[in-house]
Amino acid sequence: MAGTTTHQSVSANLLITRAAWRKSRHSGAVGNCVELAPLVGDGIGVRNSRNPHGSALIYSAADMKDFLARVREGAFNGAGH
Repeated sequence: MAGTTTHQSVSANLLITRAAWRKSRHSGAVGNCVELAPLVGDGIGVRNSRNPHGSALIYSAADMKDFLARVREGAFNGAGH
């Protein structure tokens, strides 16, 4: 993530570096490792826990809520397989 991207006058890189990341209980040893972190303001960080120093995606809480609702509804069943 580029250091020039900002969120409320704080660089996004700093936000994700200092975030309290939490690994999914469904993460396993076969490459399906995901971590989430609440960020300053309304952001939710998502990253690959196998690459903690790599980039992270940042979503709004509303977008993450909508995504999780669609997952629960089965909207992505069979996707990618």
